[in-house]
Amino acid sequence: MSRLVMKFGGTSVADLERIRRVARLVAAEVAAGHKVAVVVSAMSGKTNELVAWTDDAGPSAPGLPAHDDEYDVVVASGEQVTAGLLAIALRKIGVDARSWLGWQIPIISDHAHGRARIDDIPGEALAASVDGGQVAVIAGFQGVTPEGRITTLGRGGSDTSAVAVAAALKAIRCDIYTDVDGVYTTDPRIEDKARRIKKISYEEMLEMASLGAKVLQTRSVELAMAQRVPVRVLSSFVEPGEADPDTGTLVCDEEEIVEKRIVSGVAYSRDEAKITLLGLPDHPGVSSRIFSALADANVNVDMIVQSRSKDSSVANMDFTVGKRDAAKALEIMNAAKAEIGFEEAKVDEDVSKVSVIGVGMKSHVGVARTMFTALAGKGVNIQAISTSEIKISVLIPSAYTELAVRALHAAYGLDQ
Repeated sequence: MSRLVMKFGGTSVADLERIRRVARLVAAEVAAGHKVAVVVSAMSGKTNELVAWTDDAGPSAPGLPAHDDEYDVVVASGEQVTAGLLAIALRKIGVDARSWLGWQIPIISDHAHGRARIDDIPGEALAASVDGGQVAVIAGFQGVTPEGRITTLGRGGSDTSAVAVAAALKAIRCDIYTDVDGVYTTDPRIEDKARRIKKISYEEMLEMASLGAKVLQTRSVELAMAQRVPVRVLSSFVEPGEADPDTGTLVCDEEEIVEKRIVSGVAYSRDEAKITLLGLPDHPGVSSRIFSALADANVNVDMIVQSRSKDSSVANMDFTVGKRDAAKALEIMNAAKAEIGFEEAKVDEDVSKVSVIGVGMKSHVGVARTMFTALAGKGVNIQAISTSEIKISVLIPSAYTELAVRALHAAYGLDQ
């Protein structure tokens, strides 16, 4: 029989009653003939509590290593609790199950504690257990270094765990259960005409995840695309046995999608800050010094716009960073002011990024015109633009975010 991976997020396992509901969903898939592995997150709010405990414990004393490795030991325990509880709940309803921690499989990762990346999953023991009819309940979010130290994969890392396990098991699909019933054309809290997308390509989902959609973690989509693992997003509140092929949203190869829209969705992010450098010397090497300094400090830069001023020897530059990096980016720029030679650096955190995404952009003209016309019709001023083959993003004043999302959703016919 086929192997299936199911993943449940924190809200889906928030308390014992919800864990029992998850057990019934798993039991329904077992009854349908699947060989099942389940990946679980910590119970809702538990990881935040554990992180707060490590913060309160304080930094290491001078001369001792930082406690990132011990941070991982603490915060990984939330998933361990959930895995054990779900295994107990499954046994109670007559389903053979056991818990697996990251080091038991093992999920081998690099040494970047707190944001580790998975290097390998030797899945032979796990596959043998699953094929033998025992449900494997796996603690998500965690791995282990080759030396045996526990690591964690970063917030939302259980999605990545699930896709990696599905790839290792050569599962037919990875079902990710969340508190929503799929991926929507935009945020339903902003646009009540948003519709659930039945199928979306890996490329589109990757853009949507990176541009503000919170349904799937970006790294999990990258991994699914690389390993060609079909991923289905669906609600954990669906009734057991009701998850038919039309339920949720299937993330898959573009070739599997029959009806391709020009634009599939509108995403937005309020986690943006714009850094402006005025009076920048306009000669080779300046940009390299700017972005090398930011890269050395692990500050990620997104949109970049450079324009000449009235004086042809100088230019102005805008670039965006995440809000939490805004103060650091401004500090780095001011520290390098004399070396780079600009006149003034400013920061604006009152901005948002709004994007339209769709594989149909590859073969259709006029997509940008539609976007800019719709925004102009609502009086929305564009401060910066960035594009790829399947997306257009604009930076706008944050007060216009919801208006822009609704206008673009209508302009591309996504509400029809």
